Amino acid sequence: MRAPMASGSIVGDSWLAETADAVGGTVAHDVTEGGLLEDMAHLDGPGFCAGDLHPDVRDFYEHTASWRMEVWTGWEPLFWPGGEVISRLFGKRVGQLALPMHALDVAHGMDSVVSLITDAEGRRVGAAWLRTLRSSGDYVYSGCYSHRRLPGADRDSIHVAFPLEQGNVQVFLRPEVAADGSLWLHSGAGPFGTDGAYVVVRHGGREHASRAPIRERFHVYVDTEGVLRTDHELRLWGARVVRLHHRLDRRVRRPAP
Repeated sequence: MRAPMASGSIVGDSWLAETADAVGGTVAHDVTEGGLLEDMAHLDGPGFCAGDLHPDVRDFYEHTASWRMEVWTGWEPLFWPGGEVISRLFGKRVGQLALPMHALDVAHGMDSVVSLITDAEGRRVGAAWLRTLRSSGDYVYSGCYSHRRLPGADRDSIHVAFPLEQGNVQVFLRPEVAADGSLWLHSGAGPFGTDGAYVVVRHGGREHASRAPIRERFHVYVDTEGVLRTDHELRLWGARVVRLHHRLDRRVRRPAP
């Protein structure tokens, strides 16, 4: 489960150059048409066919930078105090995994930038998706997106790595297509080595991984008015912690003068 890590305590976008240097490659910053995946067909296999996705759902993953994002959050009261502490003392300080806690935090929306990391042969290593609060510029998420096949799996999962100092959080999401062309992504419960969330730490020159009790579910769909939306639910063990809702609209590109 080798994935990007940060060498310092402040994450932000510091890991991009380090990741490219490790493979003798380069970073293409803020790619206008950049997507989290080159082609959703990389996920094809038993039970999944990218061709069955709604065109807008597929376009979002293959041309993510072409979409503008608005977000709403809803924390469960039981977990709100803990989330506030983590966001203030950890997330905002290091520029990583700083989930919005208040409605006004995201009232002006969230900016989204996609940068592409390639190796020495020009092959794509991953896509960095950097999301910041439009009101303050503070980092919310800084993740590296790719697709990987877990041992014994019949097809690839979406792989997301959130770099941390000398470690990372990695999430493997199994894709499913609904009859209406919407996309479901799941990181459920299961044994080590299956889809889910993992915490990886580098210590003494070795990497140590453990499964985290985090469960996530995403539903990416087009509503009855033709608007692309995402519902995201995060659970700790079986208890729901927070729900996020995203509205996604195509960016209007003004022609150059």
